[in-house]
Amino acid sequence: MTDQSIKAVVIGASAGGVQALLQILPSLPASYPLPVLIVVHVPPDRDNALVSLFQARCQIQVREAEDKEPILPGLVYFAPSDYHLLVEKDGTLSLSSDELVNHSRPSIDVLLESAADAFGSELVGVILTGANDDGARGLQAVVEAGGVAIVEDPAEAYASAMPAASLRASPSAKAMKVAAIASYVSSLGTS
Repeated sequence: MTDQSIKAVVIGASAGGVQALLQILPSLPASYPLPVLIVVHVPPDRDNALVSLFQARCQIQVREAEDKEPILPGLVYFAPSDYHLLVEKDGTLSLSSDELVNHSRPSIDVLLESAADAFGSELVGVILTGANDDGARGLQAVVEAGGVAIVEDPAEAYASAMPAASLRASPSAKAMKVAAIASYVSSLGTS
C-alpha cells in the first residue's frame, strides 16, 4: 500500500495528549488533503477548549465534529466531550451517547473501530500518550482491516500505558517518536 492511497487519519490520545498533538497538528500544511479525526479524553463536565486551542496554531481548519456531518478533506475533527465519535460507511460522522467504553466517552476504540470498518486499508491509526488501554482494540481493528498502525514510542510518552497496550495488541504497529509521527502524517497524501 502506498501513502497515496490513504483517505483518512485517526488519532487517539489521553493524558499528555494535548502536548503531543501540539507537535503534530501545527505541522500539517494549509493544503493538507486528508481529514484527521481525533479523540482526546476530555472530562464530560468541561467545555471542549481543544478546537480554539488548535485553530489558533494550525494552518488547516479545526472543528468539533457534528452528528451526520460529511467528512471533508483538509479538516481536523475533534470528538465533542461526552460523545462517542463514529465514522459511517457513507462518509459521514455520527455521535453517540452510548455507554462508556474503557471508562471513556468519547472512546478511542469506538472511533478507530468504526473508521477501520469505513476506510479499511486506506486508514492511518495513531495512538498517542495515555494512562489506560483505550485504543488498543481499535488499533487492532485498523491492522486487521489492512490500515497503517502507528504508536507513540512508550519510552517518550507522557503516559506510556496506552501506547504500550496498543503495541501489545498490534505488534506490527510502528513505534515512533512524536516528531517522526508529525513528519509522517504531514507527508500523507502529498506526492
